[in-house]
Amino acid sequence: MTHIFRLTTLFLVFFTSSFAQKKSLTLEEVWKGTFAPSYLSSLNSMNNGSQYTILNRDYKAKTSSVDVYEYKSASKVETLLDSKDLEAIPYFENYEFSADEQKLLLTTAYQKIYRHSHKGIYYVYDRITKELNKISDQLIQEPTFSPKGDKIAFVYDNNLYIKDLKTNKEQQITTDGKKNKIINGITDWVYEEEFGFVRAFDWNSTGTHLAYIRFDEHQVPEFSMDVYGSNLYPYQDVFKYPKAGEKNAEVRLFTYEIASQKTSEVALSTYNNFYIPRIQWTKKSNILSAQILNRHQNELDLLFVDTSSNNTVTKVLEEKDAAYIEITDSLTFLDDHSFVWTSEKDGHNHIYHYNASGKLINQVTSGPWEVTDYYGYDAKTKTIFYQSVENGTINRDIYAIKINGKGKKRLSTETGTHNADFSADFSLFIDGFSNTSTPSMHTLHNAKNGKVIRQIKNSKSLLQKLKGYKPLQDKEFSTININGETLNMWIIKPANFDPTKTYPLLMYQYSGPGSQMVRNSWHNMNDFWYQILADQGYVIACVDGRGTGMKGAKFKKITQNNLGKYEVDDQVAAAQLLGKRPYIDANRIGIWGWSYGGFMSSNCLFKAPDTFKMAIAVAPVTSWRFYDTIYTERYLKTPQENPDGYDKNSPINYVDHLKGKFLLIHGSADDNVHVQNTMQMVEALIQANKQFDWAIYPDRNHGIYGGNTRLHLFNKMTNFIKENL
Repeated sequence: MTHIFRLTTLFLVFFTSSFAQKKSLTLEEVWKGTFAPSYLSSLNSMNNGSQYTILNRDYKAKTSSVDVYEYKSASKVETLLDSKDLEAIPYFENYEFSADEQKLLLTTAYQKIYRHSHKGIYYVYDRITKELNKISDQLIQEPTFSPKGDKIAFVYDNNLYIKDLKTNKEQQITTDGKKNKIINGITDWVYEEEFGFVRAFDWNSTGTHLAYIRFDEHQVPEFSMDVYGSNLYPYQDVFKYPKAGEKNAEVRLFTYEIASQKTSEVALSTYNNFYIPRIQWTKKSNILSAQILNRHQNELDLLFVDTSSNNTVTKVLEEKDAAYIEITDSLTFLDDHSFVWTSEKDGHNHIYHYNASGKLINQVTSGPWEVTDYYGYDAKTKTIFYQSVENGTINRDIYAIKINGKGKKRLSTETGTHNADFSADFSLFIDGFSNTSTPSMHTLHNAKNGKVIRQIKNSKSLLQKLKGYKPLQDKEFSTININGETLNMWIIKPANFDPTKTYPLLMYQYSGPGSQMVRNSWHNMNDFWYQILADQGYVIACVDGRGTGMKGAKFKKITQNNLGKYEVDDQVAAAQLLGKRPYIDANRIGIWGWSYGGFMSSNCLFKAPDTFKMAIAVAPVTSWRFYDTIYTERYLKTPQENPDGYDKNSPINYVDHLKGKFLLIHGSADDNVHVQNTMQMVEALIQANKQFDWAIYPDRNHGIYGGNTRLHLFNKMTNFIKENL
């Protein structure tokens, strides 16, 4: 007995001391990247399909190289280019191949502009002659090789240029470009932000023509932001920003023939107040495709422009929707001049195949689920590769299907989130996989059957590191029935959860149209913050309400013309239902969100003051009247047409209902959701004599980051939650 007692005692002492040695996560560690998974460097598949290149950079030594690797063995084959061998540029930040892979475009002096746009100094390196040539002494945008790699088109100061790499001669295509007036070949702010592209010019397949969009911003109202910096006087950043209901830039489409230096406009006079969200040459060198979208964004025409026939315009496809049409980059032209297209016209996003004149050949995919990504088409096997939520709306899987809609194969296996990166010949793909228990891992697969060839990278080191910390609490997935719908939800419960006790609840959501926060993937930075809160005794929950994505067009578009009503109803109902659970203290429920989520958290606190005790709103839209045309009017039409849709759910109009605690946060240099939103909210709160807390982060944009900014922000939010929940 004594011997057994001693062994048991020793075991308990050992177990207790081992557990006691487990550390708690800290915000300092989270925001310095301690728990970031191992990501695969961005790779570029080479034309041969068996090799890829990676940009390897030594940040301390300020050197970079482009190295070639074998897909199947991961063996390094050669170094194509090393900055140590380049006297003119000791370091480059990015690279791009010409179509024949004989030249490389090298980026230096990179300067970010907005979300997607940037400018820099660029060089062309010729692998044959070993020559390095600077394209321009100026900071230019979007340099792009011609198909033969003998020319580069680029934009400087809102004008379009072509440089002949053989003669070194520069040809200026446009001359009227001017800041805040005219833009040629580059999108304006609102196109970049909402249509997601910057380069508004394109080479045809033989390099004989360029097509480009011209933006006339003269009538677009200007927005200005004070940039405080560290100098004695701040300065103003002034740019064109069309708010809902205001004038957009007028767009015109042109083609340019390189040999004759002739510019021709594409006649679009039958359209009024329209967008050109995409231009793309077909495989026929004389046929340009252009997508024309009306201002309400519920009518889309696909046009073919024939440059050999004086830019004759033919409509080959039209789509109409009661709400709006999503713009995608799935349009793919095949060798027989037919094309692949994605559409929600049957109620879910699916893949379609049309002939060269726009007649439907067949619907390639179908079913009550969404195609979430289109990877491409392999002409040799007549196979389309795509990602979808067929295996549950919170998961993503990779599939292959014949273009005739037959022979569908699921190429991924484990349940979770899969993203594919295919080789140039579609024979192989790299699968980036994670779920809530598996950090990011990458494996090489045979594209024919999905079989694993080898493991490329995993995050075992992260899992090993996490063993030194208290165990992460499970993100428990479930559904909740609210307002006639079954909604996806996850919950993180406190450490040492005791179902007989009650805990405060913090809800997180984004809720924007088509978004998804309840997803089976590895933890992001916010998730590690939730783990810290759970360790301190909080329940965290997230519910994707009506209006979010992955459940079909009807579910997503129910919020049309009424943003903030159904979404708020669902979050309030979810809070009330969760508050009835025996382990939730219904008197201590809080909610937070960022951007659209900040709009939501503000509304929830003000509209349901007896449900929520506190809310945090980061960079919130407080009235959709302050936001841009393309995003806002897509869902609400204009304020002139739908004033109630703008005002009935604006949190500014409900500040007098505030009972709980409110924290309002914004970056002063937010070019997206302007700090004007917060200032208007503050004024409304003051005039309603409502107390609140707020913080402005100087010169920070919509992401509110840089240096210790994120750490400071999350410390502030953590302290606010502790004090008020």
